[in-house]
Amino acid sequence: MDAHEPVTPSTQSARRPVLVWDAPVRLFHWLVVVLVTAAYVTLKLNWIDWHVRVGETLLGLIIFRLLWGFFGSETARFRSFVASPAAALRHLRHLFRREPDVQVGHNAAGGWMVLLLLALLLVETLSGLYVNNDIADQGPLSEVVPAWLANAISTLHGLAWDVLLVAVALHVLVIALYAAAKGHNLLRPMLTGYKLLPSSIDAPRQTPALLALLPLGVGAAVVMLLAAYL
Repeated sequence: MDAHEPVTPSTQSARRPVLVWDAPVRLFHWLVVVLVTAAYVTLKLNWIDWHVRVGETLLGLIIFRLLWGFFGSETARFRSFVASPAAALRHLRHLFRREPDVQVGHNAAGGWMVLLLLALLLVETLSGLYVNNDIADQGPLSEVVPAWLANAISTLHGLAWDVLLVAVALHVLVIALYAAAKGHNLLRPMLTGYKLLPSSIDAPRQTPALLALLPLGVGAAVVMLLAAYL
């Protein structure tokens, strides 16, 4: 059954636990929660060195997630959850409709939220690398980038942070709405990986978790190179 197919009586068969989120996706999700919180705290306390380390770690994780979105498990892949804007709007029209949860991965609207959060995190961490190097007077870009562009990057870093906080707040609000209005618990599957689904729905294909070490290594290598030479 397609992930966005409407609920029908035929889908209301016996339910069984299905692994919908692999370990790499779940670890990524909760590490990002911890690191974004750490970025906020270190910024407020003016612990800039720690703030930079948190940002570099976040960038490595974002690069990993982008790669895992092409080579990871079925529900982690962008092609499985990036729907058309029209499909996302149709899904949002039924936000307050109480109905059984038969969604395997991200729904049509949730997929766009994932893309937004990843894009904001990527912009924030990349611009943060430049801002840090510019402040430290390191790297070739500090000399070759015009002053107006350097100022624009610094402004973008601050603006992206504010937008990211709004997006995170919206994300948390929607999770609460799903629990209250639709009766769907979106947190438990992201903790355990499993969701109770009708037996008529196929389990998503899983990529061996150990393979996640490859994109994670790529992310770490890219961050080290950027931090050294940007």
